Amino acid sequence: MNKLPVRAWRGTASTASASSLRRSVSKLSGTGLLPNEKQRLEIRDSSTGVAACPHLLEQEETAAATTPRIHSTPEWQNALPYSQIPGPKPLPILGNTWRLMPIIGQYTISDVANISSLLHDRYGRIVRFGGLIGRPDLLFIYDADEIEKCYRSEGPTPFRPSMPSLVKYKSVVRKDFFGELGGVVGVHGEPWRQFRSRVQKPVLQLSTIRRYLQPLEAITDDFLVRCELLLDGNQELPEDFDNEIHKWSLECIGRVALDTRLGCLEANLTPDSEPQQIIDAAKYALRNVATLELKAPYWRYFPTPLWTQYVKNMNFFVSVCMKYIQSATERLKTQDPSLRDGEPSLVEKVIMSEKNEKIATIMALDLILVGIDTISMAVCSMLYQLATRPEEQQKVHEELKRLLPDPNTPLTIALLDQMHHLKAFIKEVFRMYSTVIGNGRTLQEDSVICGYQVPKGVQAVFPTIVTGNMEEYVTDAATFRPERWLKPQHGGVPGKLHPFASLPYGYGARMCLGRRFADLEMQILLAKLLRSHKLEYNHKPLDYAVTFMYAPDGPLRFKMTRI
Repeated sequence: MNKLPVRAWRGTASTASASSLRRSVSKLSGTGLLPNEKQRLEIRDSSTGVAACPHLLEQEETAAATTPRIHSTPEWQNALPYSQIPGPKPLPILGNTWRLMPIIGQYTISDVANISSLLHDRYGRIVRFGGLIGRPDLLFIYDADEIEKCYRSEGPTPFRPSMPSLVKYKSVVRKDFFGELGGVVGVHGEPWRQFRSRVQKPVLQLSTIRRYLQPLEAITDDFLVRCELLLDGNQELPEDFDNEIHKWSLECIGRVALDTRLGCLEANLTPDSEPQQIIDAAKYALRNVATLELKAPYWRYFPTPLWTQYVKNMNFFVSVCMKYIQSATERLKTQDPSLRDGEPSLVEKVIMSEKNEKIATIMALDLILVGIDTISMAVCSMLYQLATRPEEQQKVHEELKRLLPDPNTPLTIALLDQMHHLKAFIKEVFRMYSTVIGNGRTLQEDSVICGYQVPKGVQAVFPTIVTGNMEEYVTDAATFRPERWLKPQHGGVPGKLHPFASLPYGYGARMCLGRRFADLEMQILLAKLLRSHKLEYNHKPLDYAVTFMYAPDGPLRFKMTRI
C-alpha cells in the first residue's frame, strides 16, 4: 500500500518535428504571441503529442542537445512506439475511468487484484491503461526481468506513486506544519532523500529492532489474553475479529513510533477515550481511503464529505503524534543520562540526533499511516491461511515446540532466527496473497520496456500479486509451498523463484522503511499464538478482495483452542 503529472511527456521531438514546431513559431512571430521572459505559449506537435515552449526549439541544435541520450541508441530506435502498447481502449470524454464507475463500469474497486490478472491474460506482459481522469497512464508490467531492470536503473531519488490524498494533505492543507519536512511517504526527489537519510539509520539499526522485541512480546501476550476472553461457547472469536487485530497493530506501532502504550487493547473503552478515537480514526482510514485513492478524484477539485473527514482524521493523528513526541522530549530533558538503562528508543535516537521534535513527529506519523493497515491486513491473511491449512500449521507448531519446549520461554532474536518454517510460511502467504497488490514507479526518464518506447511521466505498475503467481517465474506457482523459501539444509525444495516476482516491501532506495518492525511484529504474534493454540476455520470459505489492502473479505470467526 502522490501528486502526479496529469499529462505525460511523449518523448522528445525528433529533428523533423522540431523543424515543424519551429515553422509554427515563425508563423506566430507576426501575431504578437511569441513568449517573453514572463509568458510562455505551449505548442503541441500533432504527430508526436510533444508539448514544448517555442523558444526552446528556435534552433535545431538546441533541440538535438536536449534529446535524451537513450533516443540515439539502437534499443530505442528499434523499439515500437508507445501508442502501440496494448490495453483497454478509452472512450471519448469518459476515457477508461468509466470502467471503474458504479453501475456502468466493468470493474469494482474491490476487484483490483483480479483486474490486474485479467489485463495480463488479455493483453500480455505489458499493458497500457490510459484515459484515467486526473491521472497519468498506468503501465502494467508483468515481466519480472523488466521489473528488475526498472528497479536497478532508477536513480538515488525514485518517484513512487502513492497516496495522492496524503500528498495534498501534507503539501497543501497542512503546509503550515510540514513545510519542507514532508517525510518519507508521499514525498519525492531531494526532500524525500534528505528526510529519509536523517531517520533511516535509527529505524533500520539491528540494535533498535532488538530493543523492541520484549515490549512487542508483552503487547502480544496482552492481545492473546484478550482473544481468550472474546471466545464464545463454541471457542470461536467474534465476527469483527479483524478489528481486534487492528487494535493490536495500533498498539504495536504506537509503542515503536510514539514510545508509549496507547491503551488500544483495554476492555470497554468509552467512545470519547483517546484509544477509542485512535481506533475509530484508523478504522475510518482503512474503510474509506481506497475511495480517495482509486475512484474518480473529485476531492482534488472541491472538498467532498469524504475528503473533509479525511482531513479531520489526519489532523487528529498529527495532534496525537505531537503530544507523545513532546512527552518523550521532556523525559530526555529531565532524565539523568547516567541513569539511562540500555538502548535508547527509536524516538529518543531521532530526537537526540536531530534536535528537532517535528522530524520525530513526522517520522512517527508516516510509520503509523503505512503500518497500521498493511500489518493488520497481512496478519488477517496469514491467520486465515493457517486456519485453513492444518498441515502447514502443524509444521510451524512442531518447529515452535522444538525451539520453545516451555511455551512461556521469552523470545529472543536468536530464537526467531531459527524459526525457518514460520518465516517461510509468511513469505509464501505474501507471494500468493500479497497484501499490497503491486509496487510502482513514475518514470523519470524515457525508457524502453518490453520493446516499447515509454516516455517519462508514465506510472509503471509492478503487479506482484500476478507475477508472484506466474509459472514462468515460480515453479508450481499454484501450489502453496513454504519449503520453496527454505535453504536445502532446512528442508528446502529446488525450483525457480525469480527474486523480483514477489517483493512485498518493494526494492531499492524506496524499500519500505518499517519492514524490519513489520517482520518482527508478525513473527512474534505467530510464534506466541501457534506455540500454545490451534486455529481453525469452520465456515464458508472467504474470497480475497481489496478494500485498501488485499485480504480475506468476511468475518474471521476462528476457533481458537489451547494445546
